[in-house]
Amino acid sequence: MKRDKIRVVELSGTAYEMGQQHGTAYPQEIRRYAHERVELVAAGQWTGHKLTTDQVLTLAEECIPAHEAYSPDLMAETRGLADATGLTLGEAIIASGFTDFIDTVHNVYNQRQATTLTAQPIDDCTAFIVADEIADGAGFFGQTWDMHDTATEFVILLNCKQTDMPEALIFTTVGCVGQIGMNSAGIAVGINNLMGADGQVGVTWPFVVRKVLQQDNIDDALACITDADLAGAHNFLLFDKTGRGYNIEAMPTHQHITELGSGLSNGIVRQSGSIVHTNHCLVPETIAVAQERPPESQTSSETRLTRGYELLEQHPVTIDKLIDLTRDPQAICVQSKPPFHVESCGAAIMRPKTGDFWAVWGLPSENEYEHFTI
Repeated sequence: MKRDKIRVVELSGTAYEMGQQHGTAYPQEIRRYAHERVELVAAGQWTGHKLTTDQVLTLAEECIPAHEAYSPDLMAETRGLADATGLTLGEAIIASGFTDFIDTVHNVYNQRQATTLTAQPIDDCTAFIVADEIADGAGFFGQTWDMHDTATEFVILLNCKQTDMPEALIFTTVGCVGQIGMNSAGIAVGINNLMGADGQVGVTWPFVVRKVLQQDNIDDALACITDADLAGAHNFLLFDKTGRGYNIEAMPTHQHITELGSGLSNGIVRQSGSIVHTNHCLVPETIAVAQERPPESQTSSETRLTRGYELLEQHPVTIDKLIDLTRDPQAICVQSKPPFHVESCGAAIMRPKTGDFWAVWGLPSENEYEHFTI
């Protein structure tokens, strides 16, 4: 489907004011997006547990103290958004951090009900870091953002100019504080969803992404991930303007860090000069606390990982080659089809050394990238 130019929402001022501005920009869409996500959690396909809406929201409310402890600033922004839209804080947390919250529901209710039910994943993001030395001296971070096709209509780009913080451009969805982005200090961050069997009451991943983008150096950015009391499982990728990069398989109870250019590390599959990651864990320690993926989902993730490396073999790597990678019809650009109805809802590519940011709304194969700078 052909989409319009990506919608850009300008946010500035204090954290609370930015939340109000976000909520005021798209109040009806945010409410609809939040309510759909709450209903998806309650239905049980994603978590293995069919729950009432009250049970879902009660568990979301249990996560508020962890978010408050991790970042009072981002909780203030969430309160501003909730006040502007009429959502509860629990609803706002689910809308923003849905793919972590389902890990929380899955494991918490397995423990509370003494069950071992399984969940059904529908996620397909492909992410990559390209080192400076194979990209004419200025490397890239980029990824597709793949989700149930009902999410595509909600994609936006935030331009955050918070008081006393680095400016940030953030690819996200309405009501979500941040998913993929780069700041004016030259730090880029992105994610792949993982399926954690060790979900807990904790902090959801968009808070981590936004806190990373509030930092002015990659060491502090990395600590935002490693110090977080995570609700669910995600793989985080960091890359900065100096050429330093990290891949972090971050489960609630275990994390594995791989540095760009460090060589093979306990099963992280890479070639010199690049890291590619998809939606399955790659090291024994994280595999041990992951949910087992259905065969079709596991095969998709493994195929996209292999294909990503194949497409990065020709050097130098350029923005045109990376745009083509996200449009790859063989594996990476995912078209919606039953029974999962997952598609590449958009994509973003960033070059921290130069401040260049490219984003596309909708299937990369059917839509044009737009160029921004920060």
